[in-house]
Amino acid sequence: MNMNLPVPSIRASLRRLLPYLLQAQEQNLNEADTVQRVVKVFEEVMGYDPMTEISHEAVVKGKYIDLAMKIGGVMRFLVEVKSAGTVLRDRHTDQARSYAAEGNFPWVVLTNGVAWNLYHLTFQEGIEYDVVFAVDLAAQLFEEVADTLAILHRDSIRKDLHEEYWKKKSALSAQSIGRAIFTEPVLRMIRREIRRAEEMSVDEDHLVAAIRELLSVEAREQIGVVKVRRRRRRKPDALIQPQADLEPKASQPQTDPPVVVPPLDKG
Repeated sequence: MNMNLPVPSIRASLRRLLPYLLQAQEQNLNEADTVQRVVKVFEEVMGYDPMTEISHEAVVKGKYIDLAMKIGGVMRFLVEVKSAGTVLRDRHTDQARSYAAEGNFPWVVLTNGVAWNLYHLTFQEGIEYDVVFAVDLAAQLFEEVADTLAILHRDSIRKDLHEEYWKKKSALSAQSIGRAIFTEPVLRMIRREIRRAEEMSVDEDHLVAAIRELLSVEAREQIGVVKVRRRRRRKPDALIQPQADLEPKASQPQTDPPVVVPPLDKG
């Protein structure tokens, strides 16, 4: 899934290398040999110049990372490579994430040549990471995997399409949608529609519980504890007194009302 972004097609070039990547997994090639195949993918499929844009064992703050991808001399993301037979785990990015934090690089790729994971990192309070995508050439539909991996193509990275992909995915995440649904105006609208269609009034608590039941376990975990977001209500203008009215008025001297003298009768 590439969110309909204008990424280049890599299907043909990736298909040519696919047998070698799968063979490496079957033979459980060591990490060094896997790195060679991954470099081939970045060179022949993703369009990077192996002489100037693919750094082997790049040094980040005095530490080494398997690969670093550069465009125009600027580091764009780090790559942690595991041996071809290794089942990828998020913990395998610990070293890369540590290096990324030191260099303030928010993007890390973890791969064994067949499975590819892209992570987005934030460094505000410690190191937090989110999985942008996780695809597997051996287990998923080839065309879908290829279209997703095209996010890592040189032209995609140069145009910051990976950033756009991440923003769109975040906006459509269960957490983001949950925040939008569990707001007072949205819940009021749903209750009104249920009352119109079913001729039945439901209270807000029951509706919130029913909506949560519609969601998958994974979505409920992402949303977490539901707290309905309410709009701040403004006080009616009549109840808001100007500051001047709140101050005690100075006492005024009492004066007698004017005396009205009737006109004289000339008759």
